[in-house]
Amino acid sequence: MSTASPPAKAGRPGPRQTPLGALFLGPAVAFAAFVALPLIALGYRAFDQEDFASRLTDDFTLQALRLSVITSTVTLVIALVLGTPLAYLLARSNFRGKRIVDSLIDLPIVLPPTVAGVALLVAFGRRGYFGQYLDDLGLELAFTTNAVILAQLFVAAPFLVRSLKAGFESIDPAYEQVSATLGVSPLLTFWRITLRLARPSLIGGAVLCWARALSELGATLIFAGNFSGRTQTMPLAIITAFESRQGLAGAVALSVILLAVAFVLLLALRYALSGRELYRR
Repeated sequence: MSTASPPAKAGRPGPRQTPLGALFLGPAVAFAAFVALPLIALGYRAFDQEDFASRLTDDFTLQALRLSVITSTVTLVIALVLGTPLAYLLARSNFRGKRIVDSLIDLPIVLPPTVAGVALLVAFGRRGYFGQYLDDLGLELAFTTNAVILAQLFVAAPFLVRSLKAGFESIDPAYEQVSATLGVSPLLTFWRITLRLARPSLIGGAVLCWARALSELGATLIFAGNFSGRTQTMPLAIITAFESRQGLAGAVALSVILLAVAFVLLLALRYALSGRELYRR
């Protein structure tokens, strides 16, 4: 005699299950709160200071902010000029040692910034392996504004390359092949078609590169030093303020500026990637 259970009736609902969103709500809220609370505390502490407005506009702050914006922008331009061709080659070409090059580009992302600074100093310092030859030519890099740019480029450019590489890989090569059959030059095809199709990756990578350069600290401190008006960027100015008579109050004011800049950048990135413009909101 068969002991098999009778088949369930068609259309009969199974046991009621908790929606996945409800299961994830607790951990999601906990993590969001963990990120938000320190930022809220920073903002509250800043606006609770009586001299907060004056600290935002003093020479110490404006000088560091100006240097940070200029060096980060120059870094982004260099990263675009040098990193875009590299990203395209990594996405489209197969060559010997490609995996090594691909991994090498990722190294600055995972390396501690202090290690990056030491590596730059050993390579391009006045007594470095390559720096000594540059010094003979009258080109001194270490502990100058140029050193700030090199340190930022080393740690920030890989974010642009990585983003652009993913963007190029997502584009069907058939578009470029059709353009070639129409007699369009490869460079013009890249400019008019490939780069436009990779626009979201280009914008995202550029914003990440600029923001990472703006926030760079460890490599800059070791390779460029902390000299006011020459190498003292905003992150270094925060350390200087914290260790000086300004103390925590001065560090808070500078930190709020960087927080505001980062927030505006990320907000602009969201609008750019969604195809909307700020004035339409």
